[in-house]
Amino acid sequence: MPENAQNCYFSRLAPYIQDFIYRKRWESLREIQVKAMQTILDTDHHLLICSGTASGKTEAALLPALTKLWEKPSESVGILYISPLKALINDQFFRVEEMLMESGIPVTKWHGDVSQSVKTKLIRNPQGILQTTPESLQAMLMRNRMGVMKLFSDLRYIIIDEVHYFMSDPRGTQLLCLLQQISRLTDCVPVRIGLSATMSDYSGAVNWLCSGTERECDVPQCADGRRSIRLSMQHFLIKPKSNKKDFEYSVNLYFDALFRATYAKRCLLFANSKAQVEQNIAQLKRIAKKVNAPDVYHVHHGSISASLREHAEYLMKQQPGPLVTGATVTLELGIDIGSLERIVQTGSPFSVSSFVQRMGRTGRKDGNSEMFFLFAEEEKTFEYEFYKAIFWDMVKCIALIQLYLEERWVEPVPKNDKPYGILYHQTMAYLYVQGCASLQELASEVLGLSPFVGITKAEYAKLLAFMVEDNQLEVGEDKQLLVGEEGQRDTGNFQFFAVFEAELEFSVKYNSQEIGTLERLYPVGQRFALAGKTWQVLEIDKQTHDIYVNPVDVLSTNTWETPLDIPLHTKIVRRMRQVLWEDTDYRYLAESAQQRLYEMREVARKADCFDQLIVPLAPDVYGVFPWLGTGALLALSYALKSMGINNELYRGFELPIFLLIDQSVSVEKLNDALYRCAFDKLDKYTFPVEENACVLGKFNSHVPSELLRQQYIEDILDVEDMQTHLRGFFIKS
Repeated sequence: MPENAQNCYFSRLAPYIQDFIYRKRWESLREIQVKAMQTILDTDHHLLICSGTASGKTEAALLPALTKLWEKPSESVGILYISPLKALINDQFFRVEEMLMESGIPVTKWHGDVSQSVKTKLIRNPQGILQTTPESLQAMLMRNRMGVMKLFSDLRYIIIDEVHYFMSDPRGTQLLCLLQQISRLTDCVPVRIGLSATMSDYSGAVNWLCSGTERECDVPQCADGRRSIRLSMQHFLIKPKSNKKDFEYSVNLYFDALFRATYAKRCLLFANSKAQVEQNIAQLKRIAKKVNAPDVYHVHHGSISASLREHAEYLMKQQPGPLVTGATVTLELGIDIGSLERIVQTGSPFSVSSFVQRMGRTGRKDGNSEMFFLFAEEEKTFEYEFYKAIFWDMVKCIALIQLYLEERWVEPVPKNDKPYGILYHQTMAYLYVQGCASLQELASEVLGLSPFVGITKAEYAKLLAFMVEDNQLEVGEDKQLLVGEEGQRDTGNFQFFAVFEAELEFSVKYNSQEIGTLERLYPVGQRFALAGKTWQVLEIDKQTHDIYVNPVDVLSTNTWETPLDIPLHTKIVRRMRQVLWEDTDYRYLAESAQQRLYEMREVARKADCFDQLIVPLAPDVYGVFPWLGTGALLALSYALKSMGINNELYRGFELPIFLLIDQSVSVEKLNDALYRCAFDKLDKYTFPVEENACVLGKFNSHVPSELLRQQYIEDILDVEDMQTHLRGFFIKS
């Protein structure tokens, strides 16, 4: 970035912001910050800021937006800052407060942990920056609509943090509905600024960010100041439990390696389940005690109490020296936890996006990101079919890494054309406020919101009719719809504001301290792991859902329900195929991992599953290996069933890999059916999809199964992708 451009835009910033930059001793503005200033100071366009972790995205959005407010003060809240996490709001609050120290502009947090007096004060005198979540916005619109009009009557900017997260989650659909409703109430269309550290499909993100508005959107492109990346991957075989001595020895080898990977480091230790996080930290504590090393281990996941999570965040940010925090996705997003030396991951991340987010947590100081992977695989004790001898989780991890290293590719925004559950939710919210409404009014005010553009009036009529049958709604004497008896019970509950499922949980308490929550009851005397320690149940209060415990000095485990519904993109599966097919030695594989990969490649080559669609697996079973992503593979499965060929998906480590087909079907008939799947014009709505097929959703019970099935077919089954890649097998042959 030319120095004169930097100086030009620096001189245009508000004086108190210039003073802030001097105090922070910034040597220069970053390129992304200058380009953001160009858009915000010189246009009224929306802005999508895509830049790596710790690259100054928040400042890129706030510095020019605050300058515009300084030049022309807002008569209400001027900037609405939306985050997916309360913890992220709390973290950003102090950063923003420091920036505004000499400005006279207030910043206010608004979520469930903030006192009502703070909220009332802002409603009486709305100004400055408001930081909140979609759930709190929903509560505002339902409980204090007039207050919302006053709060946002002159709103200028909406900053959406972690925009990639919202785009792929029902909360993002809810958020777009809320922003459009606020614009309708206030008759103003604020500039939207999206922040993301993980994105490659800018077009999808731009469409999402601009939804319901007619503004242009700028996406500044900056020189890629790529960090150096250091990766390492190790593989361990865990012996069968039938031989206790060998089993314990192999498990100890694995956790000793995990201890060495984290020892004397400031690092995050990621796992894909709460149970695995707890086991990892408990084992590290055991080893540290054995070798007289300090206990620097903490746990951070959704079932840990807020106070313990915040304590771990504080230590990671403020306390010098080695520190290890085991986490799930709760620390994947951008909470500031200071400088980290290493990320360690047990098992594969869920996606390329997840890998990039986790890896990006390191390298803030020196630009060098470091991430270690450890895999533990149960050793097979007898001969298996070849596909069971492949450790698919490890293959997937290599594919994720290679896609990012080679192409900087990240998954695009998933399809979400039929969000019936959110339509139900927004209908109930609207009627809760309005009291009643006609079909025409609902079609205009609710169905007319931009996220529902793919839903027809006929489909909405079916949903409303079902809601009446379900007592969520009732029909008044004038044929207007109003909230029914069951609906009043639901909308009157604070949990209605959230569109994600909140499981019934039991609070775990030791003396007066809350440790966290459990999704199941353990009987008195039972031991379980939580927050990196083992607890024994002393007493259970079923009325208050409290479990009283004492700590015990032994190892134990815990189980949480971990629903896995994360579809694989075809590009990932194709890269998995390449991992098994090519001879490349990936430099980050340790000897153990490289040897395991050699073994898997040899097995796959002998099976000849790369270019042959149909592979004999056993005397009575074929496998169809099209190397397709989840949506395309499901489409192929149903297409074959529609032609009379029964099949089922094989899932290795919860990954749908190929189709299993009984050999009562001849190879000729199967090959002919696959050819037709590739080249015939297929109507996926005629596929024999189960009546109860649905996408997971909190409000599914309030949506007719017919519509849920339609949503599943529309948003999940990808016939076009299936045919595009399937044709390649026949064209080559």
